[in-house]
Amino acid sequence: MKKLLVVSLGIIGFILLLSPWILILFGKNHLHDHDIPQQEQLVEGQPKYRFLVVFPHPDDEVTVAGTLMKLKEEGHEIQLVCLTRGEKGKSSGIEDEAQLARLRTDEMHRAAELIGADQLHMKNYPDSGLEAVGLDSLKDAVAGIIAEIQPDVLISYDSKVGLYGHPDHRLTGQAVEEVFLENRGKSGFSPEEMYQVTLCKKQVKLALKLSAGFQKNYPEDPSLGLPEPDFSIQTRAYFPRTLDVMQAHETQQAVLKDLMPLHDKVPAWIYSRIFDREYFREVK
Repeated sequence: MKKLLVVSLGIIGFILLLSPWILILFGKNHLHDHDIPQQEQLVEGQPKYRFLVVFPHPDDEVTVAGTLMKLKEEGHEIQLVCLTRGEKGKSSGIEDEAQLARLRTDEMHRAAELIGADQLHMKNYPDSGLEAVGLDSLKDAVAGIIAEIQPDVLISYDSKVGLYGHPDHRLTGQAVEEVFLENRGKSGFSPEEMYQVTLCKKQVKLALKLSAGFQKNYPEDPSLGLPEPDFSIQTRAYFPRTLDVMQAHETQQAVLKDLMPLHDKVPAWIYSRIFDREYFREVK
């Protein structure tokens, strides 16, 4: 009987030991399209580049934080642009928009420091108001930023959805994309490449089940959904620091939990092996 008990305990211990790895395998199979190629970096074997990363809101940079940290460690320059101060992001219960704008500006500065950005450029366009600004005015603003900073590579949202359907996201991606495509190769226009953060189909499918933001805003017609990724970047080593970036946005924890479900419940060493890559489309 004692021997049987020892064997049973050993089997249970073995199952418990295996269970996290089973969870990781299950998660990876349900979150990633393994036909999409992985590459080590956006630019490989190149000299130092200046990257201009343009997003509308404080906390949008979380979507590419691992890739940016990796670029910085490889010696590239990171210039972050945040078009608004996020005064409409009231999930924390703070109704005073001036106070919220100050708080979120401070949070964005902390996040930029954690990423290692060389410079953060905070603009003052209206949060959830880029439609009123208009695409042409937004393109003029983006063109001016590019002329000032003279980047080699651009990173932003896609122009079809804006990751999950927020109008500010989509318009930002559209403005950056159109400025790039209309001016690439012209004298005085420095960017040679542009990349857009996106998701694979499995991630979109899961997000539509778990995320209220996706359920509310994502297009019902699959043909109107996110562009297919061209590749992914392996970012597992940077996941603990990405969590720090997320925590820097103290006023937006409810939103971030919605977009990355259970990240505060599942141990980081497990979560990092499931959410171990960031997907991109190259604008050509």
